[in-house]
Amino acid sequence: MSRPTEKLRLLTERVLDDDIVFDILTRLPVKSLIRFRCVSKSWYSTVTNPIFIAAHFKLNEAKSLSNINSHNGYLLYTPVTEDYSFHEELRTLVYNRDRTVTEISRFITPFPYCVAFMNCFCNGIFCLGRCDENNGDHVIYLWNPSIRKFKMLAPALLTDPFDGATLGLAYHSQKNDFKILRLVTFQGSLEEPDPPTEAEVYTLSTDSWRKVVLAELSDLNVGYIYHQSPYIFLNGALHCIVANKHCSFILSFDINDERFHKIMLPLDFLDVYQSYLTVFKGSLAYIILSNHRATVGIMCHLWVMKEYGVAESWTRKCVPIDWCHHFHGCTDNGELLITICTGLISIDPENLLQNSLITEFNIRWVCYAANSIESLVLLDGVNVSSEYED
Repeated sequence: MSRPTEKLRLLTERVLDDDIVFDILTRLPVKSLIRFRCVSKSWYSTVTNPIFIAAHFKLNEAKSLSNINSHNGYLLYTPVTEDYSFHEELRTLVYNRDRTVTEISRFITPFPYCVAFMNCFCNGIFCLGRCDENNGDHVIYLWNPSIRKFKMLAPALLTDPFDGATLGLAYHSQKNDFKILRLVTFQGSLEEPDPPTEAEVYTLSTDSWRKVVLAELSDLNVGYIYHQSPYIFLNGALHCIVANKHCSFILSFDINDERFHKIMLPLDFLDVYQSYLTVFKGSLAYIILSNHRATVGIMCHLWVMKEYGVAESWTRKCVPIDWCHHFHGCTDNGELLITICTGLISIDPENLLQNSLITEFNIRWVCYAANSIESLVLLDGVNVSSEYED
């Protein structure tokens, strides 16, 4: 133990009572708290206590929200390494008000590219998928890069060698917990219709899965889930695009009451190139990229739902763009984030101004976050890995 740390322990033990020490520690950054676990047994017990972890998370969440007006949010991405057997880096950039970016952190991913991939991200926690090298099973992990810990989840209930599954991660603010929605579509025969989609929910606090019923959608079978568009977490619900033989629509899942709802999409287009769900200036939005017949390029149809859940409130704005390899969402101020051949750029749909953000060709995963929360989540888990070196 270093001398400054020993002095800090002696000072707090002699002068301050436990409640004051608890309050002081909740205001410290994660990196310091990880170090201060070694100060004493009582500090270790405090920092790893679920009550302390929850209090620290809430305070950090409030701080992060209060800083939103000072920048345009955060960009998180992983560049593809030259050798796919190596572990990748997760990089976090602040998108400044002057439309420049500043790198603030780099973390080594716990698994190499060839066996793991990013599924989703929420409030500083990542959901990773990995194929088990021994039996080929798909294993799901939660990863907290701030404390360099990852947790292998309990096996999912719905498994089939030919199924197609999608994952959505959400923070349950009422219970201070994390949940994962897993939708599974099963492959049927050519002569018979596809079996109905099934759903299950994982809860971090219980480390267990539960099947949930798509009762509200009994009249419409969910036949296909769009894998290219990630789940969108908005208004306390996860949203994804699904389709059946009749139509495409948005399937929402309320994190609080665990009920499904259907939100109709705007008019379909015959020349759809790609389509995505996103959040545009606080509203649910649907992006359609279609062939632009007038000139060489792509037309981006930006549909925004002015009144949440009301299909009649969809409004459209057309934004011509030169090219788009992949759409990655919108910033809080409404800029479109897309990757092209030279890297990641932003486009202002109002004045069509483009801005280069990341000049790397091999970008494998990109995510935008309005706030960045470092937390101690997973530090108190039983089924948690030991700290890995970076």
